[in-house]
Amino acid sequence: MATGGPGVAGRCLGTLQAIIGHAKHKGLLEVHPTLGAKKLASKKKTRRLSVAEIEMMGKAIAHAEASGENPVALGVLRTLLLTGYRREEGQAMRRSWLHPDAGYVAFPDTKGGAQIRAIGPAAVRVLQDQAEIAGNPHLFPSTIGDGPFTAVSECLRRVCVLAGIEGVTPHTLRHTFGSVAGDLGFSELTIRAMLGHASQNVTQDYVHIDEALKLAVRRTSDEIERLLASGAAKLGTMRHAA
Repeated sequence: MATGGPGVAGRCLGTLQAIIGHAKHKGLLEVHPTLGAKKLASKKKTRRLSVAEIEMMGKAIAHAEASGENPVALGVLRTLLLTGYRREEGQAMRRSWLHPDAGYVAFPDTKGGAQIRAIGPAAVRVLQDQAEIAGNPHLFPSTIGDGPFTAVSECLRRVCVLAGIEGVTPHTLRHTFGSVAGDLGFSELTIRAMLGHASQNVTQDYVHIDEALKLAVRRTSDEIERLLASGAAKLGTMRHAA
């Protein structure tokens, strides 16, 4: 029996209707037994940032940085853009989880359980630029106590106001990473692995993380970094012209 909620149920119904429809076409059934069965409404298409919007985000981030926005918040925001990690994953990362030379982050606990996730050099640079707070193990430390920073959503809203972009959440950034990977020609299976949907259990040998997956993550991260930098450069051009 299939489990998984309305999405899976809808796909199962569609498959069943196709099978029964074929049987009716072959004369094996007189009446289609699923005729009139109500289809479950599918989810609305998930929002992604367009190429132009990614550049606008780059320009807005540069402006926010120059205007005194919290550097830790901007660090998380850049990381989410460059990795496709979930908001909770990005905010909670610890320094001990990052293995920059091997190109992965070892998450002890995610929505899909313990995972190792590939990370590109562009994102690694952001993480390694983060200031440490003594006694706090997190890459994005809170200024209060020894916990992680947890307010990236508020920073994202401020940056989006500067950029003039609406309808953006941390999940939008995650979906954008996967969409850019698709634009670059990577398969759905590869993209699912990049986003941590496929099984990437920590019992796997860290040394043998699929090199093709690392390449896909690196190329996607590099492309998003390029677009962000292009937008930031436009801010510099405007200031120079002024």
